[in-house]
Amino acid sequence: MASIGVFDSGFGGLSILKALRRALPQYDFVYLGDSRRNPYGSRSDETILEWTQECVDFLMRQMGCSLIIVACHTASNVALRSLQRDYLPKSPWPERRILGVTIPLIEAACQTARFRVGVLGTKTTCRSGGFIVEIHKRRPELQVFQQAAPLLVGMIEEGLQKSPECKRLLRRYLNPLKQKAIDTLILGCTHFPLLFRDFCAKAGTSIKVMDSGVIVGQSLIDYLKRHPEMDERLQKNGVCTYFTTDDPMNFADQGRMFLGQSFVANKVSVEGNFCAPF
Repeated sequence: MASIGVFDSGFGGLSILKALRRALPQYDFVYLGDSRRNPYGSRSDETILEWTQECVDFLMRQMGCSLIIVACHTASNVALRSLQRDYLPKSPWPERRILGVTIPLIEAACQTARFRVGVLGTKTTCRSGGFIVEIHKRRPELQVFQQAAPLLVGMIEEGLQKSPECKRLLRRYLNPLKQKAIDTLILGCTHFPLLFRDFCAKAGTSIKVMDSGVIVGQSLIDYLKRHPEMDERLQKNGVCTYFTTDDPMNFADQGRMFLGQSFVANKVSVEGNFCAPF
């Protein structure tokens, strides 16, 4: 029996884990935050792919995870397809699966949007164009506008999401999308759900802000219903284990606001071919 692995470059994926555990409380989860090398959002595609593969390999090889959720939009846009196409088939576990958080949001947005979709994300997520490509595969008539919002991530990690400075930044990044008359907004960074209510308030009644956690949670429920053979392999004790590549006490302290509860984290090394706990 195996757990569901959830990977992020740092803390943001804890907001996704919170939603997944709310949707599927009976399942066992293993969370890995690569906080020593965080943030991924300003790195090259080659670096993001290498680091993501190391983290996924740790979750599969060391933790025995049968299903992994890449809870990072930057990694989902840059590395996920390569991991699914190149890494898994050549691994000792080709029957295991790696999913991302981007596609569920895109599918939900395409069902909701009327004419124009806005995407807020990291610089690398926007540069990759992944949201645009995938939206146009499903709804080629939709117009898609992107806005990088790099400074918001730091504000949130410092616990300043309620500060006047953070609210000014939010308006600064959201206004160009509002000027494009978008009707649907995708929060393309897992930090941004912590500002969900603020985005809704600033977006106004004419813009639908996609609720990332609820959407990803429902998507995983649907996936397991469609793949009962995977569901049968997963442990259901309601246990969650947390790992970080940096200081575990600091990770647990900062991560509390993303997860909404206290937890204990363990430090691991994932770099290179061998992944070993300290």
